[in-house]
Amino acid sequence: MRHLRALLPVLVLLTACSNPTGQSQAQSIPDMPQPTRRVPSDAATMKMSFAPVVKKAAPAVVNVASRRIVRQRVDPFWDFFMGGGGGGAQVQGSLGSGAIVRADGVIITNHHNIEGIVEGKGDITVQLADRREFPATVLLDDPRADLAVLKIDTKGEKLPVMAIDDQEQLEVGDLVLAMGNPFGVGQTVTNGIVSALARTDVGAADFGSYIQTDAAINPGNSGGPLVDMDGDLVGINTFIISRSGSSSGVGFAIPARVVRQVVGAALGGGHSVVRPWLGVKGQPVTGEIARSLGMATPRGVLVAQVYPSSSADRAGLKEGDVILAIDGQAVNDEGAGAFAIGTHKVGDRVPMQIRRGEREQTITVRAEAPPETPARDERTLKGATPFNGATVINLSPAAAQDLGVDPFAGRGVLVTAIGPGYAANVGLQAGDFIREVNGRTVNTVADLVAASTGQGRNWVVTIERNGQRITARFSG
Repeated sequence: MRHLRALLPVLVLLTACSNPTGQSQAQSIPDMPQPTRRVPSDAATMKMSFAPVVKKAAPAVVNVASRRIVRQRVDPFWDFFMGGGGGGAQVQGSLGSGAIVRADGVIITNHHNIEGIVEGKGDITVQLADRREFPATVLLDDPRADLAVLKIDTKGEKLPVMAIDDQEQLEVGDLVLAMGNPFGVGQTVTNGIVSALARTDVGAADFGSYIQTDAAINPGNSGGPLVDMDGDLVGINTFIISRSGSSSGVGFAIPARVVRQVVGAALGGGHSVVRPWLGVKGQPVTGEIARSLGMATPRGVLVAQVYPSSSADRAGLKEGDVILAIDGQAVNDEGAGAFAIGTHKVGDRVPMQIRRGEREQTITVRAEAPPETPARDERTLKGATPFNGATVINLSPAAAQDLGVDPFAGRGVLVTAIGPGYAANVGLQAGDFIREVNGRTVNTVADLVAASTGQGRNWVVTIERNGQRITARFSG
């Protein structure tokens, strides 16, 4: 902003110098007719101006500003239990965008715009298009999809609303607008086309099938709407791929069907989104795999594992099958399969096209929530152990889905959070699996508690982090 303000006087000066006689010329022709601007009235002429779309959509676009308190770690360990630095509390700010989806002040934005605030560790301010500001509360936060639903108190006032169009059959080449507050300069509109659909191999969220667009998206656009030519929300702008940090024409938006699912869960009183799962682990069919299976073209996902008693298991899916499509949507990687089933309601019966041997067939899968077996048994550990201050749970498919970890990682105890205590000092991290303590295998939280009782001051601990096992010896 400082640079922009510095340039403004220069730009004004250059404009004044570009035609030193312009003012006198204009004054000498007082009766010059002025052109009449006509607002486009149909789709064909609308391509010449997006003004009607913007006028419809812009009043429902908001800015989302957040302040959160974070605790910084100085030096996370890698060699395990080699010590670690503490950190102080620091206030961080975030600026993003959002869209009003219900007239009483329900707003959709990105999870990463309000991350760290859900447990009362900061505050959120929403600024409307007319520049009024309101404090906001979080109705539902969904890190898996990188979405959050906010609520402001309008005191009974009905606000402009943007419709969620999850029935829109987007096609590559369709015109779209990206709306939001890039770089904090104020509400901005950029236009482009849909560059690609169903991008599942990009992004940080583990549940997504993104709309790719070349409409310019920059920092601050996060959470703002991607709008079609009817002025309806077809996606939520979320991230870009860029080497410079600024838009390079490769932006991604969360599809409207996921937005509706999250908003519906929030308005139904839910605190989380329950998504069906398949219970399948597989790999994309490559050209080499396709040739070995006698397939004319590489497509689908080769099933490597089927989780026992999962919906896929009960539907009769087997290792070696190739999943080609779910509910008519082509499936070419695990992410696409998870998205196709995960956007259904629990209880839906969903057709799945598979290839078994040399024959294609259709089976029906029942959309089911992932089981929470074994029970989480969540505990924050205390006492004179290396795990003091760590919150741990038993891994189950339901817990794995909530936390974005692999449900096929096997039985084990997963660290979900680190609070004050010895665990923070020694460098234990959320996402670690505790596999062994002093030679004893740890499969459950109860096993960990038992293995940690009466062990004295000498410890041998094995964890698994990012698929790598690390063992450390130390004295308390």
